[in-house]
Amino acid sequence: MTAVLSLWAWLEIGLVTFVGFFVQAAVWLVSWPFDRRRLAAGRTFRLVGVVAAKLNPFWRFRIAGPASAPVRKTVVVSNHESNADPFLVSFLPWEMKWLGKASVFRIPVVGWMMRMAGDISVERGDSDSAKAAMAVCANWLARGVPVMLFPEGTRSKDGQLLPFKDGAFRLAIDTGADVLPLALAGTREALPKHSWRFGRSEGRVTVGTPISTAGMTLADVESLKARTRAEIERLRARLAAAALTSPTAARLTSP
Repeated sequence: MTAVLSLWAWLEIGLVTFVGFFVQAAVWLVSWPFDRRRLAAGRTFRLVGVVAAKLNPFWRFRIAGPASAPVRKTVVVSNHESNADPFLVSFLPWEMKWLGKASVFRIPVVGWMMRMAGDISVERGDSDSAKAAMAVCANWLARGVPVMLFPEGTRSKDGQLLPFKDGAFRLAIDTGADVLPLALAGTREALPKHSWRFGRSEGRVTVGTPISTAGMTLADVESLKARTRAEIERLRARLAAAALTSPTAARLTSP
């Protein structure tokens, strides 16, 4: 039954994405002359993800706690559990440009939508590509648009936080941006790594306290990473504690 429902869920995601592409393309064409920050096209793309997640019979995604939009230029960072993470983070009610693997941008329709949204492509393992991507991120920040990065660089296999890479934190210090930690929970079960089958999941995203980089230099990268990691761990612990008392979670994990 799981295999059959998973096939249906993939079909649903495909259909929502296909229809969403034409909606986003229309929004992009209409808004392009006066919306150079691509806020309308970007939010349309994120809402396509929200619709797809809500129609997935395996998933119950939501925001846990308040989720006010950043009030200044911000580098948003989060733990990374699965390919379902972008669907969950898209529930947050503000637009931000995502740094993503170049291979994803080469996927028909999805890649086109990411480009219309203004997301940033980076070739993994290519230092020149990484530098160029950070320059694009800095440009979005200068326009007042937050950027979203996964500092682990890849999905965690066991749910434990992987070492953080420097890029997001160097970017924040170089541009004087705040770092906004997010924490995700539940998505590792939603779409397990190296599996095409969906799992039943109550995915939750929560927003932490912005960390100012005022007065910091690149010598503070390690301390900023440590502070951000501690905040994400704190948020994850809070989500885990809340899940233990959640009736929905109990139903989702029952035989």
